[in-house]
Amino acid sequence: MALNEIIRSEDWKKEKHVPVIEVIDKKEGMIVVKVTVGKEIPHPNTTEHHIRFIDLYFLPEGEQFAFHIGRQEFNSHGESTKGPNMSGVYTEPIAYFTFKTDKKGKLVAFSYCNIHGLWSSEEKI
Repeated sequence: MALNEIIRSEDWKKEKHVPVIEVIDKKEGMIVVKVTVGKEIPHPNTTEHHIRFIDLYFLPEGEQFAFHIGRQEFNSHGESTKGPNMSGVYTEPIAYFTFKTDKKGKLVAFSYCNIHGLWSSEEKI
């Protein structure tokens, strides 16, 4: 099975698992990107059902390979020694990435849900 056969994508306004890419600042080649999962429809983020990580890649125009900008992992989902959803600590799947480039291209984000698998979206910059 190829990787593209297991990556899912939908309209983020209708699907809570899709990473939403927002370029929030872009000046002098410095780019600040916010990636959110569950922007329009909140993701549960419980012990039983949560987003594990967000990855961000940049593919410059005319190049064959993407650059891995970074990964944000989310490790607190309410679990504790008292049981599931008992800690009162839940991470939210929101990540910020900052990188520098003078090239145009596209950003590609991936998010991973422990139940519903790998999701992606793209945004041109």
